Amino acid sequence: MTREQYKSATGIFSTQLAIGSFIIGTLLLIMHLVHPSGELFAAGFIYLALATIINLLVLLNLWFLYLTQKNHREYYTIKILILLTNIPIVFVYLKIVGETWK
Repeated sequence: MTREQYKSATGIFSTQLAIGSFIIGTLLLIMHLVHPSGELFAAGFIYLALATIINLLVLLNLWFLYLTQKNHREYYTIKILILLTNIPIVFVYLKIVGETWK
């Protein structure tokens, strides 16, 4: 795999992961708001833990690539920022769940 192919594959995956994490989290939030249940609450926190670990691993990979491939720092900066946008969204969703949990 050439450097450009690797860069493209890494960037595409990290963006897809960020979007996928957002969509799944939003669906879980909507399901919680429509029908709150203990099982869904537990599933949401399990998802949150798994998504955190996976996103953190991808973030560390992007950070490593940012540090080692100085020619492509702008590209990796954008990918890192895209991945990090989910952090404030998680806090907003947790606040909503905390306020609606009975």
